[in-house]
Parts: sequence; structure tokens; C-alpha cells
Amino acid sequence: MDTKINSNKELSIWEALIPVAALITMLGYNVYIFEDNALGGSNQFILLLGATVAAIVGYFNKVSFSKMLDEVAENIKSTTGAILILLMVGALAGTWLVSGIIPSMIYYGLQILSPAIFLPATLIICSVISISTGSSWTTSATVGIALIGIGGALGFDKGMIAGAVISGAYFGDKLSPMSDTTNLAPAMAGTDLFTHIKYMSLTTVPSYIVTLILFIILGLTIETSGIADSSTLLNDIQKSFHITPWLFLVPVIVIGLIVKKTEPLVALLIGTLLAGIFAIIFQPEIVLMLSGGKSLNFANAYKGILNAITTDSVIPTENETLTDLFKSGGMQKMLGTIWLILCAMVFGGIMDAIGALSRISQALLKMAKSTFGLFASTVGSCLALNITASDQYLAIVVPGKMFSKAYKDKGLAPENLSRTLEDSGTVTSVLIPWNTCGAYQSGTLGVDTFDYLPYAFFNIISPFMTLIFAAFNIKIKQLASSVKN
Repeated sequence: MDTKINSNKELSIWEALIPVAALITMLGYNVYIFEDNALGGSNQFILLLGATVAAIVGYFNKVSFSKMLDEVAENIKSTTGAILILLMVGALAGTWLVSGIIPSMIYYGLQILSPAIFLPATLIICSVISISTGSSWTTSATVGIALIGIGGALGFDKGMIAGAVISGAYFGDKLSPMSDTTNLAPAMAGTDLFTHIKYMSLTTVPSYIVTLILFIILGLTIETSGIADSSTLLNDIQKSFHITPWLFLVPVIVIGLIVKKTEPLVALLIGTLLAGIFAIIFQPEIVLMLSGGKSLNFANAYKGILNAITTDSVIPTENETLTDLFKSGGMQKMLGTIWLILCAMVFGGIMDAIGALSRISQALLKMAKSTFGLFASTVGSCLALNITASDQYLAIVVPGKMFSKAYKDKGLAPENLSRTLEDSGTVTSVLIPWNTCGAYQSGTLGVDTFDYLPYAFFNIISPFMTLIFAAFNIKIKQLASSVKN
């Protein structure tokens, strides 16, 4: 809420768009050349080149280099929590694998979830968890990873599974009163939390229903390459891990801690440590294998668990499909994602310092001649901020501050603005590969952003739904004073 917005009267809209055009052009060519390997490092450097273009534009518009560096530092500082969570998610994934938690989820999930209902069930499961925890990130890091494994064993495309996970996770994130973005949007717009949630449900529920229908149709029509008889997979899982329902105590405790409003970092750390203890109890052979020792003593147990937390862990099985599933990179795997976030924050910081973010939002605001134009400009501004600032919070804060007075001037209640901020700012952040949310989800689920983007139906539909409501004047609430007049 205290985020300041830098303006620069020297900067024209065309100059503000030069770094954006350069970045999109360079990223497009880079993805064309490197394809799926673009996130291996080349995209990160392209973001730095985009930042260089922005810095050159700023230099010719009287913005000092020290000011740009200060804004970059502030941007990077704001991602500290996200970076720490990413590292802890990597640690969690490692211990949940070697302890048998994720294999147990896959084992029981294969018996319950048939291919026909898997996609809609994934959507609903992630929705429930996300509403309960208020966190799309926690949802993906826990049940999301397990569902990717189950769906992979059933033969579903990972992009499709991730799309269902993300759709459900962001539906719950939007409507949960414990979500940070759900609290931030009404604070920016000037309304209260529960008025915002109630009003937002008018567009969110229809978007969710359409999403559910699409996943039901996909589940009934798509042919999977998975094994029809899963008994072979189940037997191979049991050969590699000791499967028991007791392992579910750890995810239940973690989700319970999040519901009780425990800090996510603390909950993830507890989940990691508990899983490490469970690994020693239930999977001693695997812990010993990871340690490279000959007998399981304290030193080897310590080494095995620390290896699972920090580096690559591969659990060999007799089934090639399962061997591909039972891999974890630990904290080390998240370093590429963190690298991407840091480079994105450099670009976003310089764009803010030179006044480009403010100028782009102001230009969009000037286009708002009608009520629909105002809604469309808000959506466009949120999308632009998610692309340029690489942060969903800025995509809510900046348009929220810029458009607040415009909504009042048109006699519109503030919940119109708060709903539009969430319908466009919150949900589209995960569709941008270099946005903190896109980078996190891609790194956590192990699926490239462009692979899950076509299937993140809820996230794609939401901004269009809010525009449809505005275009046909459906449930557009007026200010009380405006109605009386």
C-alpha cells in the first residue's frame, strides 16, 4: 500500500513503450531459437538487455543511474519473501519425495482418480485447498506436485495438468479472505474485504463454471497414453517405497498450519523437517542410498536428508515412467527460477525509475471515455504491469492508485475497481514466464509457462468475463450518492 509510483514529465508514451517493445521482440526471438531451453539462462539475460534499453531511455530523459539502481534494489528487496519460499518449496519437494509422501499420494490417487474424472477432480481439489489456505503457491507446492505425478502416470500432458492445478489454485486464492491479494485489492480501491469478495464472486463463479465444463469435456474426450491397468504401477511404487496412510500426517499438518495463519515459510520449514523425520522412519533404505553410506547411523541419516533437501534426488524404480516422476532437484532446482525473478526485478525496477510504468498507466487511463473503456483500461493496465513490472502486487497497486478517482468520477462503487484488479492483475500474473508468479509456478510444478498457459482456462477467462459484464452493464454497482442523484 505504501508503494510509490514514479512519474517523469520528460518521458513520452512512445519512449515508455520502447523497452517493452524491445523486450517482447527479443524474448520472442529467443524462445524461437532456444525453445524449451529458453529459461535455462538466455531469457534471464534478455531481461537484463531489456533493462539496458530502459536505462538508455531513462538517461536521455534525465533520470540518474543511482535512482535506477535504488529502484532495482527496492524491487529485489520486495521479492525476498518469494525467494525464500521458493528455496523452501525445493526443500519440501525433496523431503516429501524421499519420505514417500508424494509416492503415497500418487499410489492412492491412482486408485481413486480415473482418467475420465482426473482433470475436473484436480481443479476442484486445488480449489478447496487454496480457499482453505489462501495461497495458490502453497497449493501448488503440496497437492499440485502430487497431482502432476498422478496425471503423468495416467498419461496426461503435464501442461494440461498444470493448467488445472493453477486454475483451481487461483480460484481459491481470489475468493479466500486469507489471501494477500484479496486483501490488497479492496484496500487499493477503497472498499472492505467481504464486500469485495461478494461482488467479485459475480464474475469469478461463472469463470469457474466455464473452466470446470472445459476440463470435464477434456477428461471425457482426450485419449491418454497411460496404462489402462494401473496394477503394474502400483506394484512398482510399493517395491520402491513403504506406502502408508500415516505419511499423510505431514501434508495435513502443513495445510492446518496455513489455515491457522502460520507464516508460509514457517509452515513449509516444519513440513520439510517432519518429512525428513518420516523419511528416516519409513524409508531408511532410500535415506541410506542418498547418503552413500553402508549403514544407517546418525551421520548418514543427516547426510541423506540434507542431500534430499539441497540437491538432486533420483529414486530408481523398475518402471521408467515412475523413475521420471520420482526425481527432485531440492533447493538447487529453484536457483534458475530465482535467477529469472532477480533479472525481471531489474527490468521492472528501471521501468519504474524512469517513469515508464506511470506513463503507460496514464495513457491507458486517457483512453477511458466510457464505463466500458474505464474497465478495459484497468484490465490493460494490469496486464501491462504484469508484463513490465513482473510482479502481481504492482499490477494491483499501481492501477489501483491510478484509477481510483476515475471510478469515483464516473459514479462507480469502488468494488468495481477492486474486482477488476483481481480479475486481471491477480490471475494473469501466472501467465507471464518472467513474472514472479509465472516463474514460481513453472519452477514448482516443473512445467514450462507456455506449456500450461493454453490450459489455464480460469486465468484466461477471468479478464474477459469482467469485460463482458462491463460491456453489457451486468451488475455494475453505482455509488450510493450517484444513484440518489
